[in-house]
Amino acid sequence: MHLSSGRDLGHLTYCTNIHAGEPLDAVMSSLARYLPEIKARVAPGRPFGVGLRLGSAAASGLREPGAMAQLKHFLGAGGYYVFTINGFPYGAFHGTTVKQDAYKPDWSDPIRLAYTDSLADILSELLPAGQEGSVSTVPCTFKPWAQGRLEAITEHLIRHVAHLVGIAARTGQTIALALEPEPYCYLETVAETVAFFNERLFDRKGVARLAALAGVTAADAEAAMHRHIGVCYDVCHAAVEFEDPQASIAQLRANGILIAKIQLSSALKVAALDAESARHLAAFAEPVYLHQAVQKSNGALRRFLDLPQALDASGAAAGAELRVHFHVPVFLEQVAHFGTTQAFLAEILALHRADPISRHLEVETYTWDVLPASYRSADLSSAIARELNWVKAQLLQ
Repeated sequence: MHLSSGRDLGHLTYCTNIHAGEPLDAVMSSLARYLPEIKARVAPGRPFGVGLRLGSAAASGLREPGAMAQLKHFLGAGGYYVFTINGFPYGAFHGTTVKQDAYKPDWSDPIRLAYTDSLADILSELLPAGQEGSVSTVPCTFKPWAQGRLEAITEHLIRHVAHLVGIAARTGQTIALALEPEPYCYLETVAETVAFFNERLFDRKGVARLAALAGVTAADAEAAMHRHIGVCYDVCHAAVEFEDPQASIAQLRANGILIAKIQLSSALKVAALDAESARHLAAFAEPVYLHQAVQKSNGALRRFLDLPQALDASGAAAGAELRVHFHVPVFLEQVAHFGTTQAFLAEILALHRADPISRHLEVETYTWDVLPASYRSADLSSAIARELNWVKAQLLQ
């Protein structure tokens, strides 16, 4: 939904990656099941934006005869519109072990390029007139895989930007690719992200390559690089990395990096790890998703690939703060036995309220079905609506 409070605050939605379903019919079924009730609770009588998650199977399904028309009819009849797509998970995202497979194929693989080109084409067909679009994606690659892949990653990203330039030339639509920094990925911190953009995309070589691929001048290619590729600032990921909310946004802005989307999310936070809190945290060490953890002790950060490593007796240090990449409902300031990074999220929202950061805001608590049972007492539609209404209350003060 579009938000305004004395200034244009952009469009707020939630990401449908919270719903299981890979083939298109399963995606359509989940949209039909959940969107009407959520819209009624959050945006009654108003157009309601959808943050659409399309894996490879669903994206391919939309190319079947009549499929796109069916989706457009559903959206129009229900008062929904799509302005952003989550193109991060290529394959299955629920009901099976995902872990680091969430980053496959990475941007060194031409399959990732073809898939993301397809998502941009789909979004171009769905975007309302005059509206900008975004597609979020993996932060280049999983950090342990990066060696030897950077040239291919850079080439494929620039090729995709050229594809977006072509869409803009044909349709007048502006669509941006949003790389999503994440713990233990090649783009992990804001500093690493800034370095990659400046050294690989915004540099003379990157701009010249885009100019050649898109058939535009160097000046136009430089402008297109700043317009069509940027970041998805996932608030949970930034909090886990102990970023400074204000300074991290300022650093991206100072380097001309587009913040194409903010994913509104909270992480688990243990103020001072001890045996009791570790025992309770073990309930969150589930087998589906990767739950990277970062501990801050005496100003230094120690990173763990997954929660079990952090909880190992030889892992995290007792008494130091630990943050865990486990998305928890944004309306929770505390969970039993420990806290969340809701204060970090509230600061980002306050910054956005004062000086809008992005056109696209997307709540992304995809872990609902793997939360410990005690946190899943409410039905899913009610929980999603509560998250969206909490964000609205923060922004429309």
